[in-house]
Amino acid sequence: MTTPTSTSAANPKPRRQRRSHWSRLVHSPVFFPLLGFIAVFIVMALVNDNFLLPNNLSNVARQGAIIGIIAVGMSFAIFTGGIDLSVGPVMALSGTIMAGLMAGGWPPTVAVIAGLLLGMMFGAFNGACVAFARMPPIIVTLATMGIARGLGLIYTGGYPISGLPAGFAFFGRGEVLGIQAPIVIMLLVYLVAYVVLHHTSFGRYVYAIGGNEEATRLTGIRVPRFKLMVYTISGLTAAIAGLVITSRLMSGQPNAGTGFELDAIAAVVLGGAAIAGGRGAILGTLVGAMLLAILNNGLNLMGVSPYLQDVVKGGIILLAIYIGRGRNA
Repeated sequence: MTTPTSTSAANPKPRRQRRSHWSRLVHSPVFFPLLGFIAVFIVMALVNDNFLLPNNLSNVARQGAIIGIIAVGMSFAIFTGGIDLSVGPVMALSGTIMAGLMAGGWPPTVAVIAGLLLGMMFGAFNGACVAFARMPPIIVTLATMGIARGLGLIYTGGYPISGLPAGFAFFGRGEVLGIQAPIVIMLLVYLVAYVVLHHTSFGRYVYAIGGNEEATRLTGIRVPRFKLMVYTISGLTAAIAGLVITSRLMSGQPNAGTGFELDAIAAVVLGGAAIAGGRGAILGTLVGAMLLAILNNGLNLMGVSPYLQDVVKGGIILLAIYIGRGRNA
């Protein structure tokens, strides 16, 4: 006669495998952000009848795409243990440069390339100051945040730039196979970032620098060069977001992106990244960006005051940092 105990002892491997799969799932950086996303989604659906309407969900995804794109570059910076506070103004400056060139008669392709290069130049400048001048990232990017915002206001005189060609609206309002163009652009950016972070030596160095910069340096890795590239990527993704929002609004807005740097940081933190660097997942950032978009949309539908929304979001970010601190200890 076979007892339950003898059956378990004779076939222990599947149980160990199940435990192993469950352990890997629980310890994945994406696990808790995904649970939070599902919980917030359910709560918002229960408290507001309009939340699940197709138009509203489409609006949530489109709004989340802008922050989601910026958060990709922010992820690279935070994974190395740094931060980039200049992404919002760089996004606005890149967008106004694109708009200004197109309004001045330049071909849209040239204008877009110029805007993207400008974002990369700002990012490279941040990276050079952090990597080679060894200046603190928060101070450097705080300074360039002011420089980019000021240059945008000087360039536009404080007024929006309009008169863009109709075809430029595709990046913000068009569709690809029935999917909104901003969402397609966001997904492409995440796909590239995922490949770079998880299938290249550059991605491994990004995490290694955030985990222990000195140890990485002692292994012969040229840490400054990789930091320079990380901040250049951050500037590029800010400029891509500038392309999308300028196309969406069909005007260059010098004050666009105010506060976006905080939303991008929030998306990365809510996505399970360690604010000290070395740990996180780009898919977690995507979940964090969508969670933030749902939160913003749900609070708006509930008629919550914008001031109180900031309090709620700030509290959630603090909670995410506290939970992440416990998991990373």
